[in-house]
Amino acid sequence: MRKILIATEKPFAPAALKKIRKIFDKAGKEYQLVMLENYSQKNELLDAVSDAEALIVRSDKVDAEVFEAISKLKIVVRAGAGYDNVDLDAATARGIVVMNTPGQNSNAVAELAIGLAILGLRELFSGKPGGELRGRTLGLHGFGYVARNVFRIARAFGMKVIVYTRYSRGAAAAIGLKVTNSLEQLYEKSDVISIHVPARGEHLKSVSYEILKHLKDGAVIVNTARKEVINEPDLVKVMEEKPNIKYMSDIIPDNENVFAEKFKGRYFFTPKKAGAQTAEANIKAGVAAAEQIVAFFEKNDVTCQVNRW
Repeated sequence: MRKILIATEKPFAPAALKKIRKIFDKAGKEYQLVMLENYSQKNELLDAVSDAEALIVRSDKVDAEVFEAISKLKIVVRAGAGYDNVDLDAATARGIVVMNTPGQNSNAVAELAIGLAILGLRELFSGKPGGELRGRTLGLHGFGYVARNVFRIARAFGMKVIVYTRYSRGAAAAIGLKVTNSLEQLYEKSDVISIHVPARGEHLKSVSYEILKHLKDGAVIVNTARKEVINEPDLVKVMEEKPNIKYMSDIIPDNENVFAEKFKGRYFFTPKKAGAQTAEANIKAGVAAAEQIVAFFEKNDVTCQVNRW
């Protein structure tokens, strides 16, 4: 029997689990699905994963200690796009494949990004007169799955959309997007900035003072990526210098107390990471994770592998 462990502090919806079970049942009797939901102690995860051959997680931390506890594990699938919660080096050292489920949450996150932009422009629905999306310029910082969906939605609102991307310039230009020559130019020309870069490598703290100082006073920054891409002290500095900038995010920054003290009415943070928290995204990401595990074992398919050796 292949033990497939689903370990989720934030459980999948019942509808998602029903579809996931159906996939493994159809794949054959050798697949045994085991659930670890709502766990609160890391030891619970360490015990459950010790004899698993496959692991599905959401935002759960899969660090070196977890990999040290395994004996049979061959694959970890993060049901979602970001995978910074999985220690890729530790997985690679043990020959364990790590995958994500790219694109499955992208519409949910994109809709949230547009919603946060509206919230910012409408002065957090405080009763003050606000602004509209139509006619404004949206700058996409990055051009992955989520950004492409933001472009689709923003265009329907009548926004002008521009993008800065180093690696997808041709793809962006091919669908009618104007690609700026630099990140500084993107921030200078945009009324709303929507950030869509991963929290790794060159992107860590890349949204720094040298970039942010180019913002128009009155711009709205929307971050549905990760807090680690923002240089938080630099953001505070710019918001002090430009008193009409707003910061909207589904990630609470480390210096939340500074925002509460200095920037009342100019920021909004969801209590928890909320981009993928829709019933539709929950189902799609879970189903994709299950399908990828079956394809891995049956066909040696590693299409969505994110660690390489």
